[in-house]
Amino acid sequence: MIDTNAIVLTYLRTSGLEAAVGGRIFCPRLPEGTALPAISFFTRGGSALPIKGADVSPSIQFDCWADNPIEARDLYGVLFEFLQGTGGYYTASIAVTVGADTAHILEAHEEVHGQDIRDIDLPKLFSVRAFFTIRMKA
Repeated sequence: MIDTNAIVLTYLRTSGLEAAVGGRIFCPRLPEGTALPAISFFTRGGSALPIKGADVSPSIQFDCWADNPIEARDLYGVLFEFLQGTGGYYTASIAVTVGADTAHILEAHEEVHGQDIRDIDLPKLFSVRAFFTIRMKA
């Protein structure tokens, strides 16, 4: 079994997306007091083939955080452009090394388009939530 959160976190932090948020990419949640903009994510489910060592396809929830709704939506756009179509059938897989293990991201696609979220308990924070499937193999 591979740690899908660790693979995605390593990939996002080492592939250029971190520049859009000043390195503030967190799993599973944003630490209290984090400067914005920032991205948080976690694996919320997904599927795996019934064969040991086969591909897994986690469904990952991403939250793009900012001080206002326009910046949150803009950050979601950066995330979308970064992940949508990553890998795929016509490009090489992306090798990601976590510790002594290497996994391969085979493809990524959005499941649910970005949703503007407004939490009444966090009145000064704005986020856009999106769900992506990221197919990977150990």
